Amino acid sequence: MENIDLEKLKYPIGKFIEPATYNASYISEKIEEIASFPEKLKIETIHLTNEQLDTPYRPDGWTIRQVIHHCAESHMNCYIRIKWALTENKPVIKAYDENLWSQLPDSLQMPIKPTLSLLEGLHFRLAYIMKNLSEDDLEKRFIHPENNSEYRIKQIIGTYAWHSNHHLAHITTLKKYKNWQ
Repeated sequence: MENIDLEKLKYPIGKFIEPATYNASYISEKIEEIASFPEKLKIETIHLTNEQLDTPYRPDGWTIRQVIHHCAESHMNCYIRIKWALTENKPVIKAYDENLWSQLPDSLQMPIKPTLSLLEGLHFRLAYIMKNLSEDDLEKRFIHPENNSEYRIKQIIGTYAWHSNHHLAHITTLKKYKNWQ
């Protein structure tokens, strides 16, 4: 891994780029990416050994195990934030420190199978609610307290599709580098 660009290891698919427009085709495509993520993640990870799961995807990065648990935690927050935005007028959401969460015993030691199951149900619910959003719903917003910025639900759909693919690429890139099947 020493010869690989650290920035490429951090962002194997590049950083999220917001589209010029959020048309129906884009939204639909991103919802499908969100819906299919748990199965893709399971295919790439369920057979890995504990030693492989405890391998960082880059120097000073999280292990595959931590990445999997992080995806569940982050996407649970996404689901709750969408529900808040749909039911409250521009709510201020609760931020969390993902790095501190990644150091807790469930992220460091817990088997991945329960988290893969959680992601399956969670992403079914995420995709279900997203597929049933009206144009007005897509414009609803929440406020993130870290930077006091407003985020529209349609932005969140694109961001979390990218987030899913981003972390999946961390795993597949490491597997390719290590020549793991």
